[in-house]
Amino acid sequence: MKVTIWNENLHEKSNSRVTKLYPGGIHGYLKNVLECDDIEVRTATLDMPEHGLTEEVLADTDVLLWWGHMGHARVSDEIVDRVQKAVLGGMGLIILHSGHHSKIFKRLMGTTCNLKWRDNARERIWTVKPNHPIAQGVEDGFLLENEEMYGEAFDIPNPDDVIFIGWFNGGEVFRSGCTFTRGNGKIFYFQPGHETNPSYQNENVQKVIRNAVYWACPVKKPGNIPCVHFTPPLENID
Repeated sequence: MKVTIWNENLHEKSNSRVTKLYPGGIHGYLKNVLECDDIEVRTATLDMPEHGLTEEVLADTDVLLWWGHMGHARVSDEIVDRVQKAVLGGMGLIILHSGHHSKIFKRLMGTTCNLKWRDNARERIWTVKPNHPIAQGVEDGFLLENEEMYGEAFDIPNPDDVIFIGWFNGGEVFRSGCTFTRGNGKIFYFQPGHETNPSYQNENVQKVIRNAVYWACPVKKPGNIPCVHFTPPLENID
């Protein structure tokens, strides 16, 4: 399985707390979490040519992970078009935390993807669909002592499945883990992962992301469905 982790890699350049939590950047940290005998991982960042997401890279990617925050507007629309085409053609996509406001997620959802937020919250994430492959081996309710609060209403279309719901110590709730299908591609949105909080060090969070990679990976990328003039007909029925 070929996985590409995309991270804008901007907080890492300006906030020592982020680099202390995630040496090598969030992308490098998650690469170490995911890489194993049957998962080959590459990383890409905003400042690379074509943001590291060339036609060749996407053609060689089964699942793309996306983490962005302060650099959403700096992502080229051409690259967004390219990633959207890849997803519709069968590539899996996992959007992490503040990637909810990324151009690619808003494009695929067709909504603002707005939500409520505040810093420094305690969150318990409840597994509400334990039979889903992404929830396999994940605790029924696990605690993140420090995380950024995301709260409803979350302006997204109705998900295919809501697998996790987050509850915060301010009383807010949030659809923390949702799946979607666009074209031939599977999409998973997962809320934990604020850059100054250690959420990606949590074993349950790591297990969710790993499970999501396996779930989103296509058996075979069927490609985009063409729009063609089809003639002659297969059958002539009078």
